[in-house]
Amino acid sequence: MSSRFTWTSAFGKGSGWLLQKIVNGLALSKISPNTLTFIGLIINIIAAFFFGYARGENAHRMFLYAGLILIGAGLFDMVDGRVARQTNQVSVFGAFFDSVMDRYSDVAIFFGLLVYYARGNRFVYVVLCAFVMTASLMISYTRARAEALIGSCKVGFMERPERIVLVILGALCDRWGVMAPALWVLAFLGTMTVIHRIRYTYTETERRKLVPAAR
Repeated sequence: MSSRFTWTSAFGKGSGWLLQKIVNGLALSKISPNTLTFIGLIINIIAAFFFGYARGENAHRMFLYAGLILIGAGLFDMVDGRVARQTNQVSVFGAFFDSVMDRYSDVAIFFGLLVYYARGNRFVYVVLCAFVMTASLMISYTRARAEALIGSCKVGFMERPERIVLVILGALCDRWGVMAPALWVLAFLGTMTVIHRIRYTYTETERRKLVPAAR
C-alpha cells in the first residue's frame, strides 16, 4: 500500500467509523454497487446544473447548493467500492464502470462551470474550464495507458478526489471568490500530474528495456 499522503486519505481515516455504518446499511439493503455508482453520477449532474444555472445575484447561493450536492455525490463515490467488497460483488466490470462514470461526472461538473462563465461572458474562464476538463481526463488516461504498459502508475498528487475537494471548496467559498483561484490551481497541478506520469512512464519503459540487454 502506498504511503503517499492525500487530503482524502486523511479524511477517510478520520471518518472511517461513520462510513462503515453507512456501508453496513447499504449492504443490508442489497443495493448493487453499480447502482450506487450510477446514482453518484446523477447527483454530480445535478450539481453541474446548479453551476450552470448560477447567474448574477443568485450565483453564490447556487454555488453553495452545488458544493453541498457534490459532498453527497462524493459520499456515493466513497461507499460503492466498500459495499462491493463487503457484499463480495467486486468485479472487473464494476471497476471499469466506476471509472467511466467518474469521467462523465468530471465532464459534467466542469461543463457546468464552463456554462456559468460563458453566460457571464468571462472568456478566459471558459477556456480555463475547458482546459481543466481536458487535464482531468488526461490524468486518468495517462494512468490507464501507463498501467497497460508498466503495470502501475500511481504517481502524481492531483487524483480525482483531490480535484473534487478543490471544486467543493471553491463552490462553498465562492462568496469570497475562491472558485476562480481553485480552477487555476486545478489547471496547474493537473498539468503537473500529467507531466509527472509521462516522465515516470518514460523512465520505467527505458529502464525495463535496458534490463534484458544487460544480461
